[in-house]
Amino acid sequence: MRELQGAALLGAVLLTGLSAGLYQGFAVAVLPGLRRAGDRTFVEGMQRINVAILNGWFLLLFAGSLLLILAAGALRLWGGGGTGTLPWIVAAAVLYLAVLVITMKYNVPLNDALHAGGLPGSAEGMARLRAEFEDAWVRWNIVRTVCNTAAFGCLAWALVRHGNGG
Repeated sequence: MRELQGAALLGAVLLTGLSAGLYQGFAVAVLPGLRRAGDRTFVEGMQRINVAILNGWFLLLFAGSLLLILAAGALRLWGGGGTGTLPWIVAAAVLYLAVLVITMKYNVPLNDALHAGGLPGSAEGMARLRAEFEDAWVRWNIVRTVCNTAAFGCLAWALVRHGNGG
């Protein structure tokens, strides 16, 4: 049972760390790079990114992280062993749920609005579409990046505790 607990926890650490890294990559490279681009490049680039990211690999990170966090918590709770890791797993679950809520409540509707705006024919229309999207999306991406990174840290600490018999 201990090996299964450790495997679920390790999987949760890996997937949550990868998703934190994805959001961090957007925060420190993709969005600052696009911020320097013209309105048309920004809008078209984000529209294409928002379509491309909807794939099985992203779904694995997005949903798989939560599933493995919950599995790690359930195995720890019902599988016996020390409970020293359980508070850290629970904290990670709460933080990762915040990531999902932020994404679904803020980032996805902004993505949908950007997509619905198409590629306006005028420079003013392009600037308006960008202005309605960029600052809010960047702000919520930073918030979910912090939450996801904190969840990753909690899980990493839980894995250390697990290795020490916690």
